[in-house]
Formats: sequence, structure tokens, C-alpha cells
Amino acid sequence: MSESVKLAKDNGVLEITIDRPKANAIDLQTSRRLNDVISQFRDDPSLRIAIITGAGERFFSPGWDLKAAAGGEKSDEDWGVGGFGGLNYPRNLNKPIIAAVNGIACGGGFEIVLGTDIIVMEEHARFSLPEINVAVLPDAGSIKLRRRIPYHVAVEFLLTGRWMDAQEAKHWGLANHVVPKGQGMSKAREIARQLADGPPLLFPAIKQLLRHTETIPEHEAFELHDSLDLVQQVIRSEDLKEGTRAFTEKRKPRWTGR
Repeated sequence: MSESVKLAKDNGVLEITIDRPKANAIDLQTSRRLNDVISQFRDDPSLRIAIITGAGERFFSPGWDLKAAAGGEKSDEDWGVGGFGGLNYPRNLNKPIIAAVNGIACGGGFEIVLGTDIIVMEEHARFSLPEINVAVLPDAGSIKLRRRIPYHVAVEFLLTGRWMDAQEAKHWGLANHVVPKGQGMSKAREIARQLADGPPLLFPAIKQLLRHTETIPEHEAFELHDSLDLVQQVIRSEDLKEGTRAFTEKRKPRWTGR
């Protein structure tokens, strides 16, 4: 079971690969395994960034394994604490996650991508929420997609189940980068290394601030800003002092995470 999710670690970066031939479809056990991996990543201070991708060249993931569904799995199963695939509603996840989309990401596979922070798509990759065709509600997709792209585009996408290619995804802001086939992980690793070299306290503070202020008015967001623990850690940190010293001394900062 654990082989359906393969892990690799490199200098603070965790690489997560969904590997369930032929298409990386996710059944109940795989979803729970992904939730365990995401929770362990969240709680491991030695890990700062994660990359999630799919094995092979054709599929990131088509989402729920419909063969498992036909065999008795129900859509309201306990998929894990963070929901299907671990990224529908992860708890207190303040570390960046990069999606390297190496092929088709549809249904729950696309919802996993929506749960990441930076999206790299290979040029042949495509998105879809085809649940309309099997009478399944794409709950995470319905909630998140309209917050990412214009309302009318999201509604059409949800109601028709149509496909969106990499260039259209880039046009609507769903993809940060579109790269040639086979270069998704290379680009994702490049970004991860840049982030891993950054100040350790700052990225968690940014994610906490983004999460807590997503749906509130701007003036309330500024008031809330002062009460967030990770924001206060940054304001009082030695790294903030080090950053300003390094700038004035024209040298690279030496971050300590304190």
C-alpha cells in the first residue's frame, strides 16, 4: 500500500510521487497515506518545501479510483484528516507545496493541484472536473475554483466537465509556469531550492496570513495581522535583524530560523 506514494528527501525538500499504475488513480488507502505524508511533512522541522507529482508521463492523477468506487468505496468515506488526497482542507499547513503537473489532472487529481501553492504544468498537461458525468459532486473543486479564476469560467468548467489545457490554465492564472514535456520536476526543484534558501520563519507566516485573511475585508485583515503568532515571530526575529544587516553589508544573509 505504501508503495503507491513514493517519497524522496533532499536538503529540506520533500518529493511526493503518486504511483499507482496505470493512471495514478487514488483509492481510500492511497488517500489516507497521502494524508499521513502531508501531516508528517507539516510536523517535521527538517522539511521546508514539498513537491507533489505523478509517476509516468501521461497522468498526474485522475482522482478517485472509479474501479474502487464500483467495488464499494463511497464518496463520503473517511479519506483522511485533510480530505481526499490530503490537500482538500489540510490542517495548519504553513509550508509551501509545489505541484509538478506531468499530465492529466482531473477530478480529485485536479483538486489536489488546487490545494498547492505554486503550480508547474508541462505543456501536454490538462485539467478537468468531469464529475458531472458520473453524478459526483466535486466539492473541493466547487469551493476553491471560483476563488482562483473568474466566476463564469469556473461555473462553466464545473457544469460541463470540459478540458482546460496548459496554456488556458496559464491564461487564467491557474498555472504559474508551463514548461516542455518532461521538465516539470526540474522546474519545480529549481523553485523549491530558491524557497529552501529563504528565511525559514517568513514562508509559514505568509501562508498563515493568507489563510486567515482570505475571505475578510482588507481593514479587518490588517487588524488580524497583529494577532497571528507566526507573524509576530517574524517581527521579533533575529532573522529580521540579520536580513537588514546583510543588506547594508552587501552580503548573503545567514538565516538561523530564530
